[in-house]
Amino acid sequence: MMGSEWVRLERYEGPWEPDDPDANFKAEVADYGRLDPLHTLAGLSAHTGIPVGALARYVLARFATTGSGGLLELGPAMVERLREPVRRAEAEATDEARLAAYRELAALLGWLGAPLDDPELYPGA
Repeated sequence: MMGSEWVRLERYEGPWEPDDPDANFKAEVADYGRLDPLHTLAGLSAHTGIPVGALARYVLARFATTGSGGLLELGPAMVERLREPVRRAEAEATDEARLAAYRELAALLGWLGAPLDDPELYPGA
């Protein structure tokens, strides 16, 4: 278990095979590795008074829990409603069932996204 041990920030440059299923992610890690995140965190620390280490922990925890955060925002019941059409379609394993699942998901996502389309809630969105 890692806990709050020291972590060395290092660059990653590969190599990876073109057919590696994680090739896009590895390329992104390599691209972002060219940046120095501590420069940004130092500026934010100076502005807010929050220690750099606390900011780094926040950034890592926030990124690492993004999926869990989405679950908390949507709620378990809605996540299950979104998963169910896919489960049914995959169990039936037909193009018709998958198209029906797509239409059901599109309707649910349209309903969830409706507030984003409201110019009073999100002007300029």
